[in-house]
Amino acid sequence: MFKLDGTDQKILAELRRDGRASLSDLASRLSLSRATLRQRIERMTSRGDIAGFTVLTRHEVTEAPVRALMMIGIEGRGGPRILARLSGLPHVQAVHSTNGTWDIIAEIGAGTLQELDDVIYRVREIEGIIRSETNLLLTTRRGPSRLT
Repeated sequence: MFKLDGTDQKILAELRRDGRASLSDLASRLSLSRATLRQRIERMTSRGDIAGFTVLTRHEVTEAPVRALMMIGIEGRGGPRILARLSGLPHVQAVHSTNGTWDIIAEIGAGTLQELDDVIYRVREIEGIIRSETNLLLTTRRGPSRLT
């Protein structure tokens, strides 16, 4: 396994900040040649350090402007059944099993606070869910910024 050096880390930070930037712009910001930048990005991609690229459309951002993380505690061995039920709810964008205090974390997207409240109510009605805590996501920054 290869270790990313400081330059690779800076490249990743810039790509997280603006994945649409041209190679010329990125190379200028990082004081690298275009050829060096392209070679490093290709190397990180082929090694799997960069697993992929993604696009967020305006529809995805505006369709569910109210976002939240719901931490869920379950009783007994109903995890697989509850994960399946949660995954089937239209406002639940992702479901994660986890360790620690909470058993499951659900990512929820809704159009309004009332819609979010309705989703939370529906989730809490699922048999086997014994407690939950929901946190609104206020601001999202893509990736860590370690550039100084």
